[in-house]
Amino acid sequence: MRAELDINWEHYEEHLDEAAFLWSQWERALVAPDYVLHEVLADEERLLARMDALRLGGATVAEQLLVPALQSDEAERLSAAALVLLTEETPAGGGEAVRTALDSAEPPALAAIRRALEVLDTRALPAWVPDLLERNEAPLQALGLEVMRVHGVDPGPRLSRLLDHAAPQVLAAALRASGRLGHRVELGVLARALDAPLPEVRDAAIEVGLLQGRRAAWAACQQAVEARAPRLRLPALLLALGGDERDLERLRRLLAEPEHRPDALWALGFSGRVSSAGACLEWLADPRCAPLAAEALGAITGLRLEGSFVMKAEEPGEEEDDPDKDLSPRPEDALPRPHAGAVAAWWSEHRKQFEPERRYLHGRPFTPALLQEALVEAPMRRRQALALELTLRSRGAFWPPTQAPGPRQLAALRALRAAPPEAFSRSFTEGLHA
Repeated sequence: MRAELDINWEHYEEHLDEAAFLWSQWERALVAPDYVLHEVLADEERLLARMDALRLGGATVAEQLLVPALQSDEAERLSAAALVLLTEETPAGGGEAVRTALDSAEPPALAAIRRALEVLDTRALPAWVPDLLERNEAPLQALGLEVMRVHGVDPGPRLSRLLDHAAPQVLAAALRASGRLGHRVELGVLARALDAPLPEVRDAAIEVGLLQGRRAAWAACQQAVEARAPRLRLPALLLALGGDERDLERLRRLLAEPEHRPDALWALGFSGRVSSAGACLEWLADPRCAPLAAEALGAITGLRLEGSFVMKAEEPGEEEDDPDKDLSPRPEDALPRPHAGAVAAWWSEHRKQFEPERRYLHGRPFTPALLQEALVEAPMRRRQALALELTLRSRGAFWPPTQAPGPRQLAALRALRAAPPEAFSRSFTEGLHA
């Protein structure tokens, strides 16, 4: 009782409030178009300091402040509290409190706890995580699979059984885990998943199929774009990363359709082609897609969108008052609005410097070494796609974690630098087989 009376609760509540705020800032920075890796790592230090301060409160603060926070409806507060409770330094019982919270958690809370488990140091991963695969609840099974995939923990024979699961979220998670852990997926299972009506399952099947060098996965990717299937972000991106001029033409045709235009612009920026830059130029004056078009153009040509190339910030218009509009912040909201005339004039002057047959990355001729370099220097928003290409080129030998804490990201980058050049020298569409 005396130790409890000595605790400055206002002090620890402030630490938790700040940890929640810094968590939300860190998560946004990980996908922000105006942050690069070294800036995110610097901000991460502030978050870790608040976490350490909460751990110093010991069992009393854990039980009376952090465990109740597991019922919070604020995702960032829940994630921050869960991560502190799960760490090795926290008194015994914290991890069990997190496990108990899973039993009654709604989907937003499950996602917040899952994120804490993903961020956790792999050595501190609770022993009960693999047991989630034996639960009857599909959301918990999927959560367990995703956490184990992120940490590279092999579920063993259970993974093959879950590839026959009826719940799409479990099947998709099992497919992604199979790709990450190098488990071969039977052709029949892969074929059914590639034909699945749900984009989540289709995309997971395409990814694991390409990791295993399956031609059917590439065909499914092309077919999804050709058929204007729902949610084309991943298939469109893959066509841009590994396709030929016919595939890029498929993407350019998507620009005519408002539903798919954002995904097409996003993808074309990774293609690195002069033809893609020209296609993006046509949308610089579009009020909805101009920032995406300029971002893609800059990713190809190296044009920095600043100074005279961007418009001054405007006051929100009447459309911002639309009650049906989703006002949740998105990474692309931080993109600058381009000055269409200035950008077009720049491209007219500099286009002759780019060869139509070559692929470019930030204005430089593409090489695997430049791709690795970009993983350090590119805006955070674009790193996940670059990491995916490195993973596919290496057939799953390397998995740069773009959403992980700094130490894991830096360790992965060191491993990439030590890899032989031939590990990434071939496009992931070369050597595909039946």
